[in-house]
Amino acid sequence: MSVSNKVGPAILVTAAFIGPGTVVTASLAGANYGFALIWALIFSIFATLILQEMAARSGVVTQMDLGENLRRSISNPIFRWLASALVICAIVIGNSAYQGGNISGASLGITSMLSDNTTTPDIIAAWSISHWSIIIGILAFIFMWQGNYAVLEKILIVLVAIMSVAFLTTFVITNPNLSKLFHGAFVPTVPTGATLTVIALVGTTVVPYNLFLHAASAKKRWSSASDLKSARTDLLISIPLGGLISIAILSTAASAFFGHQVELHNASDIAPALAPVFGSWAKIMLGVGLFSAGLSSAVTAPLAAAFALSGILGLKQSLHTAQFRLIWLSILIAGVAVSSTGYKPVSIILFAQVANGILLPVITVFLLWLMNQPELKQYKNTTMQNILGLLILLVTLLLSSKSLLSVYESLNQ
Repeated sequence: MSVSNKVGPAILVTAAFIGPGTVVTASLAGANYGFALIWALIFSIFATLILQEMAARSGVVTQMDLGENLRRSISNPIFRWLASALVICAIVIGNSAYQGGNISGASLGITSMLSDNTTTPDIIAAWSISHWSIIIGILAFIFMWQGNYAVLEKILIVLVAIMSVAFLTTFVITNPNLSKLFHGAFVPTVPTGATLTVIALVGTTVVPYNLFLHAASAKKRWSSASDLKSARTDLLISIPLGGLISIAILSTAASAFFGHQVELHNASDIAPALAPVFGSWAKIMLGVGLFSAGLSSAVTAPLAAAFALSGILGLKQSLHTAQFRLIWLSILIAGVAVSSTGYKPVSIILFAQVANGILLPVITVFLLWLMNQPELKQYKNTTMQNILGLLILLVTLLLSSKSLLSVYESLNQ
């Protein structure tokens, strides 16, 4: 069996968390702290594997996604309403804000590739981020509107493959110091001022929306507990690949920028800054990777919102239904609007930080509770899985407190 037949739902998770936010966060980590924080990415991938395996297992065994399980398992109507309202607010507001970043990132990737290219027609080279944002939005719309899950999955596999080749090629071009890389991977340190960067690296990888997306897509791909081996193989191929891409991005930035007094503030600074140091190929490949990362995340973010909300609201989860399409279309339009107008949604992003900070440990607790229900029988969590889940929960609680503290400090400056 080919690799393409072994990967599926988990590649959606990889496509979702390797977006412009991860590109920027990993680049800033490398530029500011060299290879010192690679261990945080390794921990993030480990945590993602543990939680996503639980989500996939719940979807395959119960044939319900997390939204459906949340709605059906919480008997107290007040708690059910509160949990549902929290998830809905976080997903709608958070995904809309981040969708703007996804589309902007894909647009920046294109403009980076086209800038200073003498073969590019002037009328195309002159297009602004707002023009490209609309085009990226139309592409994402076409991919999702066709309503064929298998085709959508294959499109994302191709985008992740392009992204992998681009970022790994850039990694090779920059010729990183392997001894420092392995030291950063296996000797955890937190340099002065790096605490929030560590939190950001974990937070951009362990994403609560992906738990909903994975459970829903896994139940569509596999119909019985006998398929769990395939679901785990899918995970073990797709998620570490995402981790390898993140490490390549961080290492590229560490080689190019650490110790060179080059400041990075956002995605638009990364690709152009590579050209003087490593030539046009590094710039072009990073532009290709940024475009693929933005477009793949621009597809998966609205899809995750549609799966989560339709499950919670008891709607039919089909890519063809009007309600399902209305949910992802609303997220997509909001993202295009944020990106094309150039508006910086500071207040929305602050709200999204608060919602994410609260949602991640809540979803982790719910997931651990769900995976210990007697209805799962032999497919319940083992003692070791519960211990690992609780360790991740402690980290997510730390992330929550730091995230809320960061927002509080920002509002009081």
